[in-house]
Amino acid sequence: MSKVLVIVPTYNEAENVSLLIETVVQLPICFHLLFVDDNSPDGTAQIIENLLPKYKDLIFLEKRAKKEGLGVAYIHGFRWALERDYDYIFEMDADFSHNPNDLPVLLHALKTDKLDMVIGSRYINGVNVVNWPMNRVLLSYLASKYVRMITGMPIHDTTAGFVGYSRALLEGINLKTINFVGYAFQIEMKFKTYLKGYAYKEIPIIFTDRTRGKSKMSKGIISEAIFGVIKMKIKSIFKP
Repeated sequence: MSKVLVIVPTYNEAENVSLLIETVVQLPICFHLLFVDDNSPDGTAQIIENLLPKYKDLIFLEKRAKKEGLGVAYIHGFRWALERDYDYIFEMDADFSHNPNDLPVLLHALKTDKLDMVIGSRYINGVNVVNWPMNRVLLSYLASKYVRMITGMPIHDTTAGFVGYSRALLEGINLKTINFVGYAFQIEMKFKTYLKGYAYKEIPIIFTDRTRGKSKMSKGIISEAIFGVIKMKIKSIFKP
C-alpha cells in the first residue's frame, strides 16, 4: 500500500486545524497529515499537539522557530516526507479553501495516469472560485495568465497551491535550488517540473475562500511573483 502524506503549513490557523484533522482522517483512503507550524502566536501548534495522542501515527507536527515563508515550510515538509519513505506528497492549505474531499480524486489521478505532479486547478474549466471578491479573482486569474505567457508553461493555474507530487519528482528536483519563499514557490515548482519533462495534469477543483482566520496575502508576495518569474525564466535560458 502506498504511503501518502499531506503537508499543511500553518500560521495562525487555530480556528481550522481541529476540523481539518477530523475531516482528513475520516476519508476512505488513509492520508497522513504533517503540519509545519511557524510559531503561530494563536496557539495553533498547541491544538495540534493536544490531538497527537488521539491520532497517533496519522498526524505529525514540525514546529519552526519563526515565520520564514510558504516555500521554506513546504521544503521542510518535503525533506521530512522523503526521509520517511512516503510515495506521494501533497500540498494543501489549512483554511478549507482546498476541499479535503478532493484528495482521493487527485491521488487517483497520480496513480492511474502515472503522473509525477497533479494540480488541483481553479482555471482549467473556466473560473471555479467561490466567495472571492472580483478584484481578488482577477488578480489570481491574470497572474496565472501572466506566468503562463512569460514561462511558456501550458498550465492554466500556475499559482495553484493544491498539488500532489510523486516521490520520484521530489527526489529528481534539487530542492536546494528552489529560490522563492512566498507563493511564487508554487510557480517555481511547476516550472521545474515542466522543464525536466515530468508528467503532470490539471484536475478541476472548486476553490472556496476561507471563512475562518485571515488571509496571508501581502504586497511583498505579489511583488515576488511578478518580478521573480521574469528572473526565473531568464535564468532557465542560460542555465537550463
